[in-house]
Amino acid sequence: MKIKTNEDKLVCQSVIGEITSPLGGINPYRINPDGHSDIYPGVGGITYNVRIGDRACGLFADHVEPGVSISNFTQFSGQPGPNRALNLFSCVGNVACVVSGEAKGATGRVTGKHGGIDHVLLDFSPKVLEQLVIGDKIQIKAVGCGLGLADHPTIKLLNMDPALFTALGIKAHQDGHLEVPVTHTIPAKIMGSGIGHSHSNSGDYDIQLFDKPTVDEYGLENLRLGDFVAIMDADATYGRIYKTGGVVIAIIVHSDCVLAGHGPGAMVAMASKDGLIIPKIDAKANLSRYFKKL
Repeated sequence: MKIKTNEDKLVCQSVIGEITSPLGGINPYRINPDGHSDIYPGVGGITYNVRIGDRACGLFADHVEPGVSISNFTQFSGQPGPNRALNLFSCVGNVACVVSGEAKGATGRVTGKHGGIDHVLLDFSPKVLEQLVIGDKIQIKAVGCGLGLADHPTIKLLNMDPALFTALGIKAHQDGHLEVPVTHTIPAKIMGSGIGHSHSNSGDYDIQLFDKPTVDEYGLENLRLGDFVAIMDADATYGRIYKTGGVVIAIIVHSDCVLAGHGPGAMVAMASKDGLIIPKIDAKANLSRYFKKL
């Protein structure tokens, strides 16, 4: 069955941000649940050797964001609205164009959104990454907010460019279920930081990986940045909650973390509180594959 969307009703609008700098605190140490402390590379900047398709776990890092991290700096002058717009309306798969600096004119794509720090994450080719510098401006053709399914009104779509949704190859069943390719299923019991947020149109929530039996059971040690995963017994239609029978499809947007309650970041892409999403395991269900179709 062909899946009908409301793509023809969506607005495409510009949002813009600047490449951020990585941040450091007065106390640079991060302490893990076992009490070990160390200093780790973290959010922001241009990350040259970590991109979508690369491993999300096992790096000497904490919340590292793949590729390029941008923010609208007007938030620091008492105007949070522009950065909120950047985070709310940017959708994964949107085209991002460099509009200043040596790489002006180069294009990449949105790969995710990271809550708390409120960054939008972008992927560019290695050649472009070498040309970019902190402070370069990047404008996004934001389209996807409000994307919906005509024949599946209770299944919520979030944070996805309509072209990416089409590229996923989702199958519609006669009984109203949608079969969605994912690399892993995740039990809702290990979801941590970010749960309970009042909406799912920006940011992410983290997959805690501190319980080895659960990690081993679900094969979570080989999660990759850009993976599509299914969070079972969860809902994120209007905020991220635990709900028996619900299914959330999410995209892995940042690396593993050492802090208690944190882990690889999962940005919501789809949600069904009634369990109308059927996860189908596909090891290749990653943005690095789907972007080749766009």
